[in-house]
Amino acid sequence: MNKLAFVFPGQGSQSVGMGKDLFEHYDLAKKMFKEADDALGYSIMDMCFNGPEEKLRLTANTQPAILTVSAIAAAILQEHGIEPDIVGGHSLGEYSALVTAGALNFADAVYLVNRRGSFMQEAVPVGEGSMAAVIGLDRNIIVEICGQISKTALVQAVNFNCPGQVVVAGTTEGVNAAVVKLKEAGAKKCVLLPVSAPFHSDLMQPAAEKLAAELDKIAIHDAHIPVTANVTGASIVKAEDIKKSLVKQAASPVKWEDCIETMKEYGADVYLEAGPGKVLCGFNKRIDKMLTSLNVENIASLQKTLDYLQEVR
Repeated sequence: MNKLAFVFPGQGSQSVGMGKDLFEHYDLAKKMFKEADDALGYSIMDMCFNGPEEKLRLTANTQPAILTVSAIAAAILQEHGIEPDIVGGHSLGEYSALVTAGALNFADAVYLVNRRGSFMQEAVPVGEGSMAAVIGLDRNIIVEICGQISKTALVQAVNFNCPGQVVVAGTTEGVNAAVVKLKEAGAKKCVLLPVSAPFHSDLMQPAAEKLAAELDKIAIHDAHIPVTANVTGASIVKAEDIKKSLVKQAASPVKWEDCIETMKEYGADVYLEAGPGKVLCGFNKRIDKMLTSLNVENIASLQKTLDYLQEVR
């Protein structure tokens, strides 16, 4: 094995029951869930374990819930002596990556993403913005078509996830118009996403400004390993660069494909998705079939991953 990357999922990977068996088996998980509850002033643990789903799906709850389970999964791996050489996270997942890299205190990160979720929801009234996944069309064509439509109604390519999958976001009018044009241009399908705001578009600028004020109150440290930044796809370690990147990230596209290319150039050939779901493992298959992708979201997947890493080491 060359180098190991930890990668962390973003919004949409949540499910009721997540983190429960890690909590039941590890004191570290119990401690971190309590820290998260204390940071928020309500029980995110109870919401993760018992739902209800509609409450867990609210952006201000989803973000700290996923971060908590992701950070716990990574911390348990580290307790087993598994350390990453480089880290990255998709959107919200970048905060989980920064916790693992020592740049953000866990409780501070939980608080921050709760505020970030609220700011993102407040930026655009429900119903006025939307997002759609575009399948099977070149990213440059998508960018060009969005640019044409944006002369009358804002729509942008905001998530460059993997070859053949790009997410667009903007006003409801802009996204609906884009879906029609993108299908005409040869997209295999366009799927409207069940989200409550047009994340990572220019419409999130008010959220980015409010987030900047919150980040001023938080201690950010230099990362002890490289962290790939969504806004550029490049790796960063300096605290000042991390802060600037997090502010910009809220209203900028997620260049996930570029993040993986950076990790590959760094020498990472094994990718461990820490947190709920296997969305990033799926993206990796589309980006480069030669990459080994593992995940840790519960005891079964943890044991499978530990067994694999023991064999290759």
